[in-house]
Amino acid sequence: MTTNIEKLLSRSSESLASKPVAMPEFLQAYALGPELVHMLQQRNGFYAFEAALHVFPLTTDPGTGLEAWNAGSLWRDEYGDLAEGLLFFAEDILQDQFCLSKKQSGVHRFHAETGQTTFMAESVEEWAGVILSNYKTETGWPFVHEWQEKNGPLPLGKRLMPKTPFFLGGEYKIENLWAGNPLEGMRFKADLAMQTRNLPEGAQVKLNIAPKPE
Repeated sequence: MTTNIEKLLSRSSESLASKPVAMPEFLQAYALGPELVHMLQQRNGFYAFEAALHVFPLTTDPGTGLEAWNAGSLWRDEYGDLAEGLLFFAEDILQDQFCLSKKQSGVHRFHAETGQTTFMAESVEEWAGVILSNYKTETGWPFVHEWQEKNGPLPLGKRLMPKTPFFLGGEYKIENLWAGNPLEGMRFKADLAMQTRNLPEGAQVKLNIAPKPE
């Protein structure tokens, strides 16, 4: 019987890196670490659904792999305790992250604009099934499909980002999206999440946007 992971991989790109030999030490703290590694041993990082889904590979390359993406100094430290104990292994086209947790079982969605997490599945296999059964919503595929029809292929490594954050009323329309650098996108979303984390629902928001460092 074909598993959900096998079905997902059948709809994905080629591996983004060579096959990993063993589970790295940093994954041993996560209950689903072995299952994640098992998937990556079959396809070590990949894109699927017109790059709407991006799964990070295990690689020694310091700039592209799973460990590098989870480095505190890259962007996650800017979320403070909101990202504590989480391992981000994949992302949708709008940069919500899919993650494992040291504190809770299962696979979770990390909402990048707010820093909140919601439970998705008990296992990586079940997560793959959730993605397959509702990929349009779970990966944001309609956005990248329409964006590429209008603008051409999405540049390699870019993600779609809202001109006006969705959390602040930005519309889920192509006119509100642009292709940007993932690192800059996550840093901006972290700043947004930290500035608004304690505001009551419906509160008026005035963001403080610092200039980019020279």
